[in-house]
Amino acid sequence: MFGLEGYEFLLIQGHQGGRNVVYTCEKEGFDPRILRIAFLPDRSREDFLGEVEYIRYLFEHGGSVSNVVSSKKGNLLEEVTYDDHTFFICLFMKAKGKMLVENHYQYREGAPITEYYYNCGKVLGKLHHISKGYAPVHRRHHFFDKYNAAYIDKRVPESFTLLKEKMVELLASLNELDTNRETFGMIHFDFNDGNYSIDFDTGQITVYDFDNSCFGWYMYDLADLWTHGVGWIQFEPDATKRKQFMDDYFETVLAGYRSETAIDDSMLEKLPLFIQVTLLENILDEFEEVQRSGEEPKCDEELSYLIKCLEDDIPYKGFFHDIYSSDEPFEYEG
Repeated sequence: MFGLEGYEFLLIQGHQGGRNVVYTCEKEGFDPRILRIAFLPDRSREDFLGEVEYIRYLFEHGGSVSNVVSSKKGNLLEEVTYDDHTFFICLFMKAKGKMLVENHYQYREGAPITEYYYNCGKVLGKLHHISKGYAPVHRRHHFFDKYNAAYIDKRVPESFTLLKEKMVELLASLNELDTNRETFGMIHFDFNDGNYSIDFDTGQITVYDFDNSCFGWYMYDLADLWTHGVGWIQFEPDATKRKQFMDDYFETVLAGYRSETAIDDSMLEKLPLFIQVTLLENILDEFEEVQRSGEEPKCDEELSYLIKCLEDDIPYKGFFHDIYSSDEPFEYEG
């Protein structure tokens, strides 16, 4: 289907919450590729087409993303039915460089870490700028198509009455926000250092894993960047120093972001709200994962921490609150 004769296929180990079977495809003299086979039954052909068309659009308009590779038939998506089960198959260019975790969270030699923060914002700003002109052929879902009271009821066990109430309140707050072209469009919806690679020669970031992408507020991706920035300072015991670091970090991220696209101060003021929404997404994802595996729902310290932050309206993922311990970051004995 994709002309991969002679390539060596190497299975990439799955991770918690992973949805696909993924291979690296390598052949001497050719750029490496990534082959992704989706097998879960909860997404349609339309969903996948919406994703790969968006990626191709981003790439063609200068977005720093792993381009999707057309099949021999010229399709961005191929499907195979075997034993009454449909598999959706896509091929991508492999991003140059490697993930931060593969480099033991060491940034490139001779460059300040602030370059990385700035570049994260810049790459995301460019993607959002391109999204503002995007008119899809195949539409991805809208945030509220998935995140609504019915979905919360389906995923959250009945014993979590307060949690459910807080989640529904959060959605009501979002429902009041503007959805104009400058604030709302296609977003990555999982923008973190597990979903991009860095060229450690140049600092260039290449983004991938758009399979959670949807129509939502651009602030959500920025809130994701905020919540993943805490890792750089999570072992600092002084809350004042953590706060100062996060203010400086996010200021640098925003400088990069604004070098590519505008964002209104009225939306930036909603950062605490959107950080709470990232917690809502994480909690629901945990419960969905447990349901999919058929296990009994149970709350470990990390999930209990997120739930406590939502139930008690603790802002900024509790990072500046008494609930937080630098000895056991983001854990709570529920």
